[in-house]
Amino acid sequence: MRTRKILVTGAAGQIGSAFWTAQGDKSDLRLADIDVSKLPDSAQRFSLDIRDQASCLEACEGIHTVIHLAADPNPDADFMTSLLPVNIVGTYNMLFAARAQGCKRFIFASSAQTIEGYPKDVQIHECMAPKPGNLYGVSKVFGEALASMYANDGHMTTIAVRIANVAKFHQGESHSPRDVAAFISFKDVVALLRNCVEAELSGFHVIHGVSDNRYKRLSIDKTRKVVGYAPLDDGFEILEGNAQSN
Repeated sequence: MRTRKILVTGAAGQIGSAFWTAQGDKSDLRLADIDVSKLPDSAQRFSLDIRDQASCLEACEGIHTVIHLAADPNPDADFMTSLLPVNIVGTYNMLFAARAQGCKRFIFASSAQTIEGYPKDVQIHECMAPKPGNLYGVSKVFGEALASMYANDGHMTTIAVRIANVAKFHQGESHSPRDVAAFISFKDVVALLRNCVEAELSGFHVIHGVSDNRYKRLSIDKTRKVVGYAPLDDGFEILEGNAQSN
């Protein structure tokens, strides 16, 4: 990863913060967010509003890999005032800018909400068609489709990572069966993003982001093969008190 300049959008969010915190040497990171006050001085900080295409173009200059985490993550967000300008136009601006600036890889933080329209007892495989259950999920399906299109000419590899329930579980807590089956620990999501940066890939890929749960809402069989993902945590074991301490 040290040979690749990486832009992380939404770097002040929970996943972005977990990612850069895990990097010992932050010199090859450009951390971007609309508010950079919570970002470390040891990395290059960039004040970015993804609704502004000119700002996106500037942020992508000299970048090899983009990890695009910036979005409104609220499943109940209003479409016209937030999902459309941030999740849809913002994602378009970032993919357009990455392609225009010659970036080689674009990792898009999609969501398990893209498949929430399926029955809860159906395990979703990476090859299955999206079936969103809300407009937030629709905004992420748009991002997946756009990422696929931008990989067509072979100049940029794009990866849509359907990140599920990123959380910290503790023994004895009570969570819904869906949330446990969709659990992914911060440690595992960081490892998955690293693998997406480093894997030898071309074209477009859909990757699933859940831990090694006893039952997984999203299958990771293809994800293991494509990017070498080897999750360490199991939400069921953590809640039962059988997991090793991190």
